[in-house]
Amino acid sequence: METLHNPQEMASGIITEVSKVVVGKDSIKKLLLVALLGQGHVLIEGLPGTGKTTVARTFAQAIGGKFKRIQGTPDMLPADMLGFYFYRPDSSSQFMPGPIFANVVLIDELNRLTPRAQSAMLEAMQEMQVTIELETHRLEEPFLVVAAELPRGGAGTSPLTEVQTDRFMLRLWSGFPDREEEDLVLTNIDEILIPHISTVVSSSDILKLQEQARAVHVADSIRGYIIDICDRLRQHPDLSLGPSTRGSIALLRGARAIAFMDGRDFVIPDDIKELAIPALHHRLRISAEAEMENVTPDNIIEKVLAEVPVPTV
Repeated sequence: METLHNPQEMASGIITEVSKVVVGKDSIKKLLLVALLGQGHVLIEGLPGTGKTTVARTFAQAIGGKFKRIQGTPDMLPADMLGFYFYRPDSSSQFMPGPIFANVVLIDELNRLTPRAQSAMLEAMQEMQVTIELETHRLEEPFLVVAAELPRGGAGTSPLTEVQTDRFMLRLWSGFPDREEEDLVLTNIDEILIPHISTVVSSSDILKLQEQARAVHVADSIRGYIIDICDRLRQHPDLSLGPSTRGSIALLRGARAIAFMDGRDFVIPDDIKELAIPALHHRLRISAEAEMENVTPDNIIEKVLAEVPVPTV
C-alpha cells in the first residue's frame, strides 16, 4: 500500500486506481470520495449495464478495509443482511454477523428488495449499529454503504420510501458512456476484466482523513446559504415534499469534504453549488401538476440556486 501525504494525493490515487477499470464517470468517482470523507452513504441509480456495480466494487478495493456485497432479491430477509443468533441444543447461542458488518457494503439492485428488507438498513445507515433480539451490535468503522438501484418503475422493483432515500447523503446517476468512452472499454476489455487494483489507503487512514475534514471551517454566511436553499425548496410550489434537515447536513458535510480534497480549510459557495443536485435531488417530490409539465428535481434545484443570493466569503 502506498503512503499518502495529503488529501489531494489520496483523491488522485484512489481515482487513478478506479480508472483502471471504470472508464469515464469522473463525477461519480469524486462524489464517492466526498461521501466517504463526509461519513455518508451513496445511492447510484442507472440502467442495467452502466457500471454501477463495477464502480462501487472497484472503489471499495481501492480504499481497503472489509468489503461485502449484497445482491438484492425479492426473497431476501433482514437476517440475510444483518445476521442472526444460532441456537444449539445445549441452549447456548452464537451471533452470526451478516454482510452488513464490513467497511464498504455494496447493495446491488437495492430496490429489488422487499420493503421489509429495505427497512432493515435504516438503523445501520443512521446509527452505525444493528439491533437483533434486543442486542445491539456496533458496525465497523469506517462504514460506507454504496447502493445501486434500477430506475423507478423497473420490472420487479419496490420503490424506496422517503425515509429510506433520505438516509443517503448523495444520489448519483450512472448513464451510458459516450462513443469515445465505449471505444476505450472495447479496446481495453481484457485488462478491465482482470484488473490489478492496489489498495491506496487503510481504514485507519480514512478515519484520520474524516477527522481532518470535520475540522474544515464553515462560515455563518455559508450555513445561512445552505438554509436559504433548503427553505426555498420547501416552499416551492412545484414540490409536494422538500428536503429534510438531513439534506442540509449532507450539503454541509459534503462541502467540507470537497474543500478538504481541494486543499482548503474553509468552504466556499461553489462547494455548495457543486453538491446541490447530488445531495438534494432524491429528497424532493414533484407535485402531480408539475410532473405533468415535465418539471424535474434538477430543474427546480438549478432555478433555486439562481435565485438565492450568494454570500460573500
